[in-house]
Amino acid sequence: MPVRVYYEDTDFTGLVYHANYVRYFERGRSDFLRAIGVGHADLLAEDEPLAFVVSELNIKYLKPARIDDALVVRTVYESVKGVRLIIRQTVERAGQVLCRAEVVAVCIHLDGRPRRPTRALVEKVTPWLAGDRAAG
Repeated sequence: MPVRVYYEDTDFTGLVYHANYVRYFERGRSDFLRAIGVGHADLLAEDEPLAFVVSELNIKYLKPARIDDALVVRTVYESVKGVRLIIRQTVERAGQVLCRAEVVAVCIHLDGRPRRPTRALVEKVTPWLAGDRAAG
């Protein structure tokens, strides 16, 4: 997913403010799901609606991004384990990794209780899981 760094993304030095990488990663995860046919409105329209929450986020900042940089957010869904989706992401500039994240997102009922993902969600995500693509 391409991202352009705007003035609003930076601190007073012209470097991307650290919290904005979290926003880039969120957009990458959402756009990935949208691209494979899983829209948030669809998840809310289920008989038992579901949502996602991030339960773990591990970020490693390697190099700074700067104002006007053209970045790419890469998102790889690693696995679905019970209620958890394990996701690996990077922010890159010209093929160089600037920041990487390991994310655990949990499927929940709308009241906040954990729940397993729907069969339809698992069926749409499974062909794109890193392990399945490597095997296929």
